[in-house]
Amino acid sequence: MFSVLSDESYKLHHYFKTFSYSKKLVLAAIFSALAAILQSTGNFLPGFGYLISPFATLPILICTIISIPFGLQSYVLTFFLLTLIQPSESFVFLFTTGIVGLGIGIALLILKIRIYIIVFTSVLLMSGICFLLYIVHFPVLGPIASTSLSLKVMGFIYIFSFAYSWVWVELIRFIFKKWYKLMGENR
Repeated sequence: MFSVLSDESYKLHHYFKTFSYSKKLVLAAIFSALAAILQSTGNFLPGFGYLISPFATLPILICTIISIPFGLQSYVLTFFLLTLIQPSESFVFLFTTGIVGLGIGIALLILKIRIYIIVFTSVLLMSGICFLLYIVHFPVLGPIASTSLSLKVMGFIYIFSFAYSWVWVELIRFIFKKWYKLMGENR
């Protein structure tokens, strides 16, 4: 838990540094469109789409590994695309799915230690959910939690955020290891 994550994210970051600005910009645009499509599947495919929409985190995370400024650009572009495609999903993305991708990507490049990455991302996610739930009064959790402030609910939100962030960190570690190994075989 207190170990340093593997070097694949840094190796991929350095690999992407060799790309031209134009190539990075095109990748950010493609990943933004993919994130917008994935995020909006919850409304286009009710039921099954809600299982797909959390994967909108991945394109933002990959863009952030390319470079933090491109991750931020992709995050903002995805928000604007969702505002056009699915306005109701744009704020959900901005404060939940997207912030997790951005947070993990930044934390992978800066913090390096697994527990710090998970805690940083879980605090971002909890803050986003609580902002939507208690400030905006948007029922992001549906009927599970009311929009009136409750410390008990906030505790459960943090536990969920921590577990969700942990799963994403382990998943991305696995994906990056496979991706880097595949790149090494193709060089």
